[in-house]
Amino acid sequence: MNLTLHLFIWVPIFGFLVSLILPKKNETLISVTAFSTLAIQLSLATGFIAYWLFTGAETIQINDIILFKNEEYVFQIDFLFDKITAVYLLVGAILTFMVTLYSRYYLHREAGYKRFFNTTLFFYVGYCVTTLSGNLETLFIGWEILGISSFLLISFYRERYLPVKNAVKVFSIYRIGDVGIILAMWASHHLWGQNITFSQLNNAELVHEHLQTHSIIGVFISLMFLLSATAKSAQLPFSSWLPRAMEGPTPSSAIFYGSLSVHIGVFLMLRTFPFWENQTSVRILIAGLGLLTALVATGIARVQSSVKSQIAYASIAQIGLIFIEVSLGFEKLALFHFAGNAFLRTYQLLVSPSVVSYLIREQFYHFEPRALSIERLLPLKWRNTLYVLCLKEWNLDSMLYQYLWNPMKWAGNKLNFLNGKRLMAYFVPAFGISYYLINENQMNVTALHWLPVFFAGIGLVLVFKSFTQRRSIRLSWILVIMNHFWIALAISLNEKFDSFESVLYLSGIMVAGLIGYLCLQRLFQQEGKMTLNRFQGLSENHPKIALIFLLACLGLTGFPITPTFIGEDLIFSHIHEDQFLLAGIVSLSFILDGLAVIRIYARIFMGPNYRTHATFSNRYF
Repeated sequence: MNLTLHLFIWVPIFGFLVSLILPKKNETLISVTAFSTLAIQLSLATGFIAYWLFTGAETIQINDIILFKNEEYVFQIDFLFDKITAVYLLVGAILTFMVTLYSRYYLHREAGYKRFFNTTLFFYVGYCVTTLSGNLETLFIGWEILGISSFLLISFYRERYLPVKNAVKVFSIYRIGDVGIILAMWASHHLWGQNITFSQLNNAELVHEHLQTHSIIGVFISLMFLLSATAKSAQLPFSSWLPRAMEGPTPSSAIFYGSLSVHIGVFLMLRTFPFWENQTSVRILIAGLGLLTALVATGIARVQSSVKSQIAYASIAQIGLIFIEVSLGFEKLALFHFAGNAFLRTYQLLVSPSVVSYLIREQFYHFEPRALSIERLLPLKWRNTLYVLCLKEWNLDSMLYQYLWNPMKWAGNKLNFLNGKRLMAYFVPAFGISYYLINENQMNVTALHWLPVFFAGIGLVLVFKSFTQRRSIRLSWILVIMNHFWIALAISLNEKFDSFESVLYLSGIMVAGLIGYLCLQRLFQQEGKMTLNRFQGLSENHPKIALIFLLACLGLTGFPITPTFIGEDLIFSHIHEDQFLLAGIVSLSFILDGLAVIRIYARIFMGPNYRTHATFSNRYF
């Protein structure tokens, strides 16, 4: 059985790697590779689940690979197979296989044919890692893969302005979910004193013993799980991203945002249910949030003019009901509801083009007035108010910008005095002096207490500036790199630990930062002066540089391709459980550095080519 669980990971990885080396113009070979990979996966999943049920359906936990270990910390890859995994794995295999078959002809002669299948297989790798994960660390690997593959598929039509803008929007919400997972891992490490597995959470006595004396941190962990699940499953107040994610091809909208990716938040809540099961306040909050989302999303769906937006909000409403079911402890009902909603939304999205053309034709010959609805029972003033609010999607997008992104932009714009010369004149010497004083033990006790927050704050200031920087691309890139160095300095001052851990964290940053900077230098040599004031659309002109720079961006954001991914978790393990301010500053830095880096990539390589298209609005990002 252990071997089969590994195959569920390695089969899609092998298919993805093979698809990368196939000729770009050979559509038949590309599509056959994709759906053959998924056919093998579906056969394995069906056979394994049947055998597993026949032999008693016992939970399988595999403690697999230890990537890093010291006296207090272990980063280990664990896998878990139970009924939650079985349902998600089987539904995912069936739907991905069907959509891949559909896409073979739907995307015929599309310029990005190979890119679509590459990204779909990459997404499925992340989906399998997430659903088979046995601890938070493994889940976070799959979680990150899902995030970046979603960004790439929403911006599939990368020569257009709107898909790219919406891809960055969705990625910004995903980053909030990422930090929720990171903070949950940080608090869990202090609560348990070890990296807990999901199977250990099923031990009610163990959970009760730890939460009895740490109730506040237990609630904090549960709220971080809820934050991540809410962002990933488009619940309030993050619901507006899902219709924007429909900018990609219809098959990707069906498989990701109609069925699988959008239900990963539900998976997280189901997986962690034994932890917050006895936290009544958290359960009430989850149920209330699900009910509010269901009501608001249902109203919005009823007034949408786009069929994709209607389906998106209808799916959000159903997921809100699933949240209620999870909070009430109805695990089997929630799993059944997930499978039904996933199949229905996939079908609806795949047939939506045909349905729209049919309805347009039919309305001319067989028009029927709409029947009376429940809204007719409301007073006219209330009815009109509700209609306008739903038409405006309850201003969810505007509220996110007003209360989240715009304050960050305002803070960054206040730092316009920072330029390359001043950066070298002030911050680089300050870093060197601080590093020397710390190593020479020249700091007093009071300074040592506040300096970690101060240094992390400097890093946050730099990444704020990078997030809002529009004039100099290279300065924006350097500011993100320096942010990581200030964070490493702050944490090394906060607690004594082996310097190798800082090297592990910064190694990926230095390599990715250098590669990215060299790519930028190469582009400036070939294209001349560029800024972040508009999209450049250079992916077609420089495809190799675009790919290398994307990998550098992923390395700089802590994606699981460099040691920085482990280093980020290590950094948080050295923040004490009562240092919420420090943890918050570092978390906000990680959110903004990911957004700043992806924004640089999108502005340079995506969007309309600056030589052939007119200037577009740059209001967002």
